[in-house]
Amino acid sequence: MRVGGWTAIVLIGLCGPIAARAAETVDAALVLEVDVSLSVDDKRYELQKEGIAAAFENPDLAKAIATGTEGAVAVEIIEFSDPDRQIPVIGWTRIATAEDAQALAKRIRSVHRTSRGLTGLADALIAAEEAFADLPYASPRRVVDVSGDGMSNIGTEITVARDRLVEAGITINGLPILSEEPWLETYYTEYVVGGPGAFVIPAESLDSFADAMKRKVLQELVVSALPAKDRRG
Repeated sequence: MRVGGWTAIVLIGLCGPIAARAAETVDAALVLEVDVSLSVDDKRYELQKEGIAAAFENPDLAKAIATGTEGAVAVEIIEFSDPDRQIPVIGWTRIATAEDAQALAKRIRSVHRTSRGLTGLADALIAAEEAFADLPYASPRRVVDVSGDGMSNIGTEITVARDRLVEAGITINGLPILSEEPWLETYYTEYVVGGPGAFVIPAESLDSFADAMKRKVLQELVVSALPAKDRRG
């Protein structure tokens, strides 16, 4: 079950603004999922958050977005730990310009940690699928970008969740942080990621997380700008 969310659709009248919003399209809808389990201490949490903010502030990001047919993407950010703690901290936000991306970065830095617990990675994937059900934009590509420093150790079986999303046409990309479990890249590759254009970009440590996140988000946007026939799973 999704908890909270910052985005609301205001219904004004029976046409006009509603019809315009319903017709608005983005090149890709991205759910960024951030591990806030017990293995992520406060310093590591801040490094993750700063890495995501820095990725959106990078000037190359706006250029990558502009290469798409619509010149826009939608982003939601979910923090996850226990299966019942999959919490959207930033609801669906449309990014079309450098100013939009910088505003999102500012919001990311203002977020406060929502939970601690075990690593319900599989249930985080299911929460992302539920987030797409609330997507207020049309999008030909739906992507989950998940980052964390551990394997799923509670809740739904990871391959069940992965296969469910892939069957629904959702791509799952991974950014495993290898500081706690050096084999995590293999785990993400074999059990977590899937779908058209899926990839894994590991971060050797949380100190290198910001650079890895920047590369992951930029690669995702480049893939989203490609015609569907040119994407590779």
